[in-house]
Amino acid sequence: MRFEDDIDAPLFMISVAAELAGMHPQTLRLYERRGLVRPQRSAKNTRRYSRRDVDRLRRIHELTGMGLNLAGIARVLEMEDRLEAMAHEVDLLQARLAQAGQETRRAVAEAEREHRFDLVPLPSAAMVPVSGRRRRRR
Repeated sequence: MRFEDDIDAPLFMISVAAELAGMHPQTLRLYERRGLVRPQRSAKNTRRYSRRDVDRLRRIHELTGMGLNLAGIARVLEMEDRLEAMAHEVDLLQARLAQAGQETRRAVAEAEREHRFDLVPLPSAAMVPVSGRRRRRR
């Protein structure tokens, strides 16, 4: 993967990120102080925003346009992040379940192949019930 293809690569300085998100750079600083966005820092401690950060800033802008305050936005973003993490976990569990199903089918097929001739038919005389005393009904 190329560096430019990485959605988390720190590509944009604050002025570029603000322009891409349609905001003022001071707004980005406020959002960082509030913990809504966490840009990476360069060796000289300048903020560097990724494409994921810019997308998050656009989502914040959308939510403020809906009338949410910053506390509400923080809660919505937290729930969206948790939902995304759970969806990823569900995908992983489904893949593991599919793999386990394939392994089970293979094991059953192998067991059927190995034990196919293990059953021995009994002669019909062996099916006669053993005589014994019957109990009386009271």
